[in-house]
Amino acid sequence: MRASVLMGTTLSLPTLGRSTATDAQTPAPLNDRLGGDLAPVHDPCIIRQGDTYHLFSTGHAHDPTGLLPWRTSKDLVHWTLHGRVFESIPQWAQLAVPGVRGVWAPDIAYFNGLYHLYYSCSTFGSNRSVIGLATTPTLDRDSSDFKWQDRGPVVESQRGDDFNAIDANHLIDRDGKHWLCLGSFWSGIKMFPLDPATGKRLPNDRSKYSLASRPAPENAPAAIEAPFLIERNGYYYLFTSFDYCCRGASSSYYIVVGRSRDVLGPYVGRDGKSQMDGFGTVVLRGDRRFRGPGHQAVLRDGGRDYLVYHAYDAEHDGRATLRIAPIEWTADGWPVVL
Repeated sequence: MRASVLMGTTLSLPTLGRSTATDAQTPAPLNDRLGGDLAPVHDPCIIRQGDTYHLFSTGHAHDPTGLLPWRTSKDLVHWTLHGRVFESIPQWAQLAVPGVRGVWAPDIAYFNGLYHLYYSCSTFGSNRSVIGLATTPTLDRDSSDFKWQDRGPVVESQRGDDFNAIDANHLIDRDGKHWLCLGSFWSGIKMFPLDPATGKRLPNDRSKYSLASRPAPENAPAAIEAPFLIERNGYYYLFTSFDYCCRGASSSYYIVVGRSRDVLGPYVGRDGKSQMDGFGTVVLRGDRRFRGPGHQAVLRDGGRDYLVYHAYDAEHDGRATLRIAPIEWTADGWPVVL
C-alpha cells in the first residue's frame, strides 16, 4: 500500500515484556519502540512482501539518501535503509517539469504480478506536475527477476489546471475498478479511473472526479493534500492532510478522514459535514515533540490496520521522522489512532 496487497504470511509485532505480568501484557506503544533508520522520512508508503516490510519515501537528488529512499523491516519496529529506487530523475520528467530536483510522495501497490510504484515530480508552489509509474516483479533485490522499469507518465497537470498532479494513491474498489486518487492544494483532491491492465490512464477516458476540497479565504492557499483511500465494511474512507508540512517543528499538518458508501463520494465526517466543503473528522494532531503529523498511508496487515506517516521531531531539529500507530475502529466505524 500505499493501498497495498499483502503477500506472504501474517506477522506478529514483538512486545516489550519486562519483569512483571502487567508490563508483559501492556507493551509500549509501537511509536515508542521504533528504531533504526527513521529519519529523514517524508511522505512514506509501505507494503509487505513475504516476511519483509518495504517503505518508500520522498527524496531529492542532493539528499544523502537519494531519490525515493527504500527502507525495510521484519517487524515494523526496526528499520534499515537499503538504498533508493532511482539513481537519477527520469529524463521524461526532467523535460516535463523544468527545475525538478526531487521525486516525491510515492505510493506502492501490487496487482497483475507486479509491484506498482507511483511517484510525483514537481517544484514547490507550482502545479506543473507529473505522476509517473515504475514497476518490478519483486522487491527482493537478490532475485534474478528484480528490476525496476519506468513506465512513464500517468497523470499530468498544467498551470491552467484546477488540480495538482502529486500525492498519488492507488485503489482497487469493491467492484474491481482501479483508481488513482491525488491532489495537493489548488481545488483539492481528485480521482481518475485507471486501466487495470497497465495501472495508467484509460486511453479513451478523460474523466476526473472531485472528492474533497478546502475552500479558503481569497488569496489564501487551500491547504489539503496527501489523499489515501481504503474500503472497510461497506464504506470507503478518505484520509487527507490539512495545513502545512515541510516547516520542521513549525509544521501545522494534521490528519482528517471522511467516509462514503460510494467510491466517488460524497465523503462526510462523523458530523455529516462534507469533505468538499473543507470538513472531516480529525484523526491525529501533533504533540509536544512530534509536530505536524501527516502524509499518511494505511497498512492493512494480519487483520490489523496501521497509520504510517511522518512527523517533525522538535527534539532533533524538526527532522521528518517515520511514525507508525495502530488504528482501532469505533463501534460506529470511525478510526482512532492509538
